[in-house]
Amino acid sequence: MRILYIFPHPDDESFGPAPVMWQQLEQGHQVYLLTLTRGGATKVRHELGLSVEEMGDVRYREMLAVERVLELTGMTVLDLPDNGLAEMDPREIERVVKAHIRQLEPQLIVSYPVHGVSGFHDHLVMHAVIKRVFLELKDGGADYLKRLAFLTLPNKTEQPLQQGTFVMKHSSPDLIDCEVKLRPEDIEILKKALSCYKTYQDVIKQANVVESIGDTVYFEIYREEHEPPLANLTDKL
Repeated sequence: MRILYIFPHPDDESFGPAPVMWQQLEQGHQVYLLTLTRGGATKVRHELGLSVEEMGDVRYREMLAVERVLELTGMTVLDLPDNGLAEMDPREIERVVKAHIRQLEPQLIVSYPVHGVSGFHDHLVMHAVIKRVFLELKDGGADYLKRLAFLTLPNKTEQPLQQGTFVMKHSSPDLIDCEVKLRPEDIEILKKALSCYKTYQDVIKQANVVESIGDTVYFEIYREEHEPPLANLTDKL
């Protein structure tokens, strides 16, 4: 099965889904990654004294290291404006995403949910674009598209999942349709993928990424309800 992950920034693929991508590759699926920006507008660039373009080049090289760690089937990194997707004509974003999907013809697409996990506006735009493109292609006869899933965090408590600078958004339990359990080796892959982002190690530590994910990665599945939740995103396809 061909699986396409679509995110706006470098490191989005490693802040959660990386071990699931690894599992899927291990299971014999083809796993592709499309990233819309090079992430050059990050505030980290000021600490390094780099321009947006220079920081984008650095983060792109870090992504190439992630590609090698995960042994992805394929990866494409575009150069749309980081921190600027909300100011773009959404039809332009839709066109490039649609072209990539038509080229690969994936059965499963994975992106961000309506709250974007972090709430960052690039993530929110990403959700709206993916949902619209998915439905438009389906309506146009793209029968190869079988499922649209959204990476999320579960709302298991009434308190924010994280305290301090990084307070993540989450989905209510009734929206969780898939819970992928992680083995120790999957968590090691997650750590290796995160370690590729040399310039982002302070952010990764502050966000407690590994601890926040724990031993399970959660997904919503668009227009599907599964109780109990599926154990794999490819189940029942």
